[in-house]
Amino acid sequence: MSTPQKLARILATRSGGGIELALATETGQTVRVLATQDQIDMLVDELEDILNSPEEPDAPEPPAAA
Repeated sequence: MSTPQKLARILATRSGGGIELALATETGQTVRVLATQDQIDMLVDELEDILNSPEEPDAPEPPAAA
């Protein structure tokens, strides 16, 4: 797995039957992905769980992509 990059910006827009996300890093790299409504709902749930959980000191590596 590659070294994590710092996120600079996120853009989201509807694209056809899905939602396009553009993730830009501080180094200028941009990754564009097309997700379904269900995938976005799962992402929002996952982020809410993380934001509502206690912060762990020195958290381990992030989980591998599913």
